[in-house]
Amino acid sequence: MSTRQLVRESRPSKAGVGRGTAAGPVLPGAEAAPASPSAPAEPADEPPTAPEPREPSGAAEQPAAGAESAPAVVVGSRSVSAVPPPALGPVRPPGLTPVPAVPAKPTWAPAVPAPAAPAVAVAPAAAPFEPLFRQAPALNWVGPDDRWTRAWGVQTAVEAPAALEPVGAAEADVEPPGAEDLVLVRACLAAVAPDADRAMAHFHALMFLRHPELRAMFPAAMDEQRTRLFQALRLCASRAGDPEALRAYLGPLGRRHRKYGALSRHYASVADCLVAALARYGGSGWDGRTEAAWRRLLALVSRLMVEGAEEEARSAPPWWQAEVVEHRQATPDVAVLTLRPDQAYPFRAGQWAAVETPWWPRVWRPYSFGSAPRPDGLLTLHVKAVQAGWVSNALVHRARPGDVLRLGAAEGTMTVDHAAGEDLLCVGGGTGIGPVAALVEEVAQRGAAGRRVEVFYGARRAAELYRLEELRELADRHAWLTVRPVVSEAAGAPAGALLGDLPDAVARYAPWHGFAAYLSGPAAMVRSGAAVLRRCGVPEGSVRHDLAAREDGRD
Repeated sequence: MSTRQLVRESRPSKAGVGRGTAAGPVLPGAEAAPASPSAPAEPADEPPTAPEPREPSGAAEQPAAGAESAPAVVVGSRSVSAVPPPALGPVRPPGLTPVPAVPAKPTWAPAVPAPAAPAVAVAPAAAPFEPLFRQAPALNWVGPDDRWTRAWGVQTAVEAPAALEPVGAAEADVEPPGAEDLVLVRACLAAVAPDADRAMAHFHALMFLRHPELRAMFPAAMDEQRTRLFQALRLCASRAGDPEALRAYLGPLGRRHRKYGALSRHYASVADCLVAALARYGGSGWDGRTEAAWRRLLALVSRLMVEGAEEEARSAPPWWQAEVVEHRQATPDVAVLTLRPDQAYPFRAGQWAAVETPWWPRVWRPYSFGSAPRPDGLLTLHVKAVQAGWVSNALVHRARPGDVLRLGAAEGTMTVDHAAGEDLLCVGGGTGIGPVAALVEEVAQRGAAGRRVEVFYGARRAAELYRLEELRELADRHAWLTVRPVVSEAAGAPAGALLGDLPDAVARYAPWHGFAAYLSGPAAMVRSGAAVLRRCGVPEGSVRHDLAAREDGRD
C-alpha cells in the first residue's frame, strides 16, 4: 500500500463532521464530545464572563419555559451554542403506556435570582452604610464605576493613585494667612477677574492633564463650574479674616463635595494646579510672596473643608439612592415625585437636598422637600420644568416610576423652632408651596401650641394652585391655620382669592409684628417678599429663606 493511500484512509469522513466541530448535535443528557485539540477548554474554576443583557428582538429568541441550556460547541477559536432538536418525548417500546412529554406542574415557586448589581468601589468613610436595594426597574446606575466614569476611561479603584497624596508639609502645620497675605490674595483676584473664565479653564485643564482620574467627578459642561469656582475663591478671600464666618461657609461646602467623590488627599493636588493657573493670569504683581500667601490660604480652605466632610462621614453616607415610586403631573410643567430612599433619610420640613439624575451625570440641582417626614420614609419633591433646565426637565418630563435618583444630605435652615411658640407667616409661590406645606404638616403633627399660621399661596393663574384644595382641607380641620390664595390673573380665580402680586397681597394684611416669616419660591419673589416684610414690621432675623444657599446649584 502506498503512502498516499495510508494518509487517505487515516482521515476522518467528511459526512456530518466539520473541522473543529463535534460529531453531531449534543442532546440533553448525552455525553458531550471531547473538545478539539486546536481549542483547549477554559479552566473549570474560572466561570466565563456573563454577556451584556439585551432586549429580545422577537418571540423566537426567547427560550421555552423549563428548557435546558444548550451546550457550547467549539468552532475554531469561538464558542457557539449547539441548539438541540425539539424533544419529542422519551423513546418507549411498542405497547407500553405513553409517557407524557410535558412534566407535571411543580408544587413550589421557583426562586428567581436577583440581577447582579454593578461593582461599586466604596470609600472607607461610607463603608458602614449599605443600601437596602441595588437594582430597580429601569435602573440607570450612577456611582463609582458607572457609565460616565467608564466613558472617560477612568478605572475606579478603592485606593487612589499615589500621585494624589499630599507632598511636603502637612496642611495642618501651615500657618494661617495673615493680614498682609489677604491683601496680596485680594489684589491677585482683582488682576485675574477680567480673565477669570480663562484662568479657571486653565486650572481645570492642568488638573485633568496631571490627574486624569479626577475628570469623572465633573460634568461634561464646565462653564458653570468655572464661574462657581471663581466666586468661591472671592468668598474665601473676603471671609478669611473672620475664622467663624469662613468655617460656616467651608464646612457645608466640604460636606457637599463628598457626593462628588472628593477625598482628603485630592486637595493638595488641586491647590498645586490652582496656584499654577493664578500665577499665569495674576499679572506682573505675582511673585514669591503672593504665591506663599495663596498657599497659606488654600491650606486653610482645604483643612476646613476636610473637617466638615469628616464630621459628616461619621453619621451619613456621601449620597443616598432613591427610587421613584410615583410621578404625578400636577400641571403641564410641574411634577410631584414620590421617592423611596435606599436607607433612612433624616431631614426636617423646610430643608432641601441636591438631586442628580441618571440622564445628566455629575449635574446636581437643589429641590426642597414637599412634605414633612413620613412614617413610611417616603420623600416628596415638587419640580417645575424651567427653560433650558437640564435636571428640572428630566424630572418633569422623563422620570418615571422605577427610575433611581441620587440625593445629597438634607441642608437648609428654613425650619420651625417649635419651642419658641411664635406665630408663623408662610409665603409660597409656585412650587415654593412644597416646603411651605411641609412646614404646615409638621406643625399639625407636633401641635400648634396656641400659635397662628398664616399661609399665602401665590401663582399666576388659578390652574397653577395645584395644592390649594389640600391646604384648605387642612385649614378646615385646624382653627389655627388660615390659607389665602393669590393670583395675578383674575380669570377663573378661586373663591376668596386675592388679586395681584404675592408680596403686595401679604402687605395688605400688615403689620406682622411677632411673626416669624418663611418665604419659598422664585428668586425674584423671595427677594421682593423679604423687603416687603421688613417694611411691614418683621425683623430681618425673623425672615427665613434659603435663597443664598440654593442659588449656586439652581437650574
